[in-house]
Amino acid sequence: MELNILSLSWSNMRRKLFRSVAISLAVLVVAATLFSVTTIMDSVEQSLERGTSRLGADIMVVPAGAENEARSALLAGKPSTFYMDEAIVDQVRKTEGVSAAASQTFLKTSSYSCCDVSDMLLIGFDQENDFTIMPWLTQAMGRPLNNDEVIMGRNITAYATGFRLNFFNTQFKVAGMLEETGMEFIDNSIFIPYSGLERIHANIEKNEKTRGTLPTGKVSTILVQVDPRYTADRVGLFIEANIDGVKAIVTDKIIASVRKQMFILLRSIISVSVILWIMALILIGVVFSMIVNERKKEIGIFRAMGARKGHIFRIIISEATLLSLFGGATGIAVGGGILATFRDTINASLHVPHLWPSTGRLVFLISFCLVLSVLTGITAALIPAVRAALIEPYEAIRYGE
Repeated sequence: MELNILSLSWSNMRRKLFRSVAISLAVLVVAATLFSVTTIMDSVEQSLERGTSRLGADIMVVPAGAENEARSALLAGKPSTFYMDEAIVDQVRKTEGVSAAASQTFLKTSSYSCCDVSDMLLIGFDQENDFTIMPWLTQAMGRPLNNDEVIMGRNITAYATGFRLNFFNTQFKVAGMLEETGMEFIDNSIFIPYSGLERIHANIEKNEKTRGTLPTGKVSTILVQVDPRYTADRVGLFIEANIDGVKAIVTDKIIASVRKQMFILLRSIISVSVILWIMALILIGVVFSMIVNERKKEIGIFRAMGARKGHIFRIIISEATLLSLFGGATGIAVGGGILATFRDTINASLHVPHLWPSTGRLVFLISFCLVLSVLTGITAALIPAVRAALIEPYEAIRYGE
C-alpha cells in the first residue's frame, strides 16, 4: 500500500484547524523570541569586534577624570570634549612598551553656531601617525588628506563624497566615507586632519569676536598600540606612573564591560526564552498525545489496510514538522519585523555598539532558528508518534466500542 504522507498530514492539519494554529503559535512565540535575542546578541558582538579592529588601539590615554566621558563617547557616540596638553603625546611615545601613538582632538559642533552640522563630534587627527582612520576608508585614497578635506562616518548620510560644507566659517570637502562599524564614535563623527584644524584656528584668530574660542595646543585622547612583548595592562600602568594627570583606558576592558552588561541584560530574556521553549515542548507533546488517542480507530483502519508502523510514525512526525516549520517561519518574520520597526529604539536603549548582521550572517541566524523550531516540534511529537506506530490494528479499530 502506498500512502501520500504529506497529503494525509496536510488533510489532518486542516481538519483540526484550531489545534493546528495553537501548535504553530507555540512555535511562533519561541522562534520570534529566539530570533530577536540571538540577532541582538550577534549584532553587538559583531560591532564590538569590527569597531575595536577599526579603532586599532590597545589603550586610550585621556585626561584624568574624563574616563566616563571617554567611554561614553567611544561606546555611545555621545559628543564630549576634554583636553590635555599636546606635549603629553611625546611622553606617551617614549613610554616603555608603546610601539605607536596617535593623538585626536575633539570639537563639539553644537557648541558653535558656525557649522553646517549640529551636535556632532568633529575629530581632528594626526594624519602622519594615524593608524585608526585612513586604513578604513570604503575606497582607498592612496594619498594624505588635503587641509580642506574631511572624512565622514558612515551614518552621516546627508553628505556624499565630494560634498562641500562649512565648519567654524571654514569650508571643507568630503573626501571619503568610513566603513560602517556599529560604533557611533566612528560612524557618527567627522574626521579632519590637524592641517585642517590649523586652517580653522587661523580663520577664528582673524576675527576678534571668535578669537580664542577653540582650544590650541591641546589633544583629547592618545590612541596607543602596544609592543607585542608587553601586555596592555602593564603599559597602561607605565603611562599612568610616568605621566601626571592622565588615565590609561585598556580597550579590552571596555569590551569586557560591555559584554558583561549585555549578559546581565539578556540573561533574563534568555531565561524567559528557555521557559517558553519548555512550555512549547510540553504543549505540543500533550496536543499530539490527544491527537493519537482521538485517531486510534483511524490508525487501526490504516494498519488493517496495509499501512506499516513506519507510515503511521511518519504521518505524525510530518504533521509536527509542517506545523513547526510554518510557526518557525512566521515567528522569525514577526521577530524580524519587531527588530526593524523598533531598530532606533533598540539602539538608543542598549547604549552599546550595535551593527546589524550582514546578509550572510542573517541567513545563518534565520536557518539556525528555523532548524531549532522544527526540532522543537519533532522532539515534542516523538513519543506520541512512537505510541501511534505501536498501536495494534484490531484493538485500535475496537477502541471506544
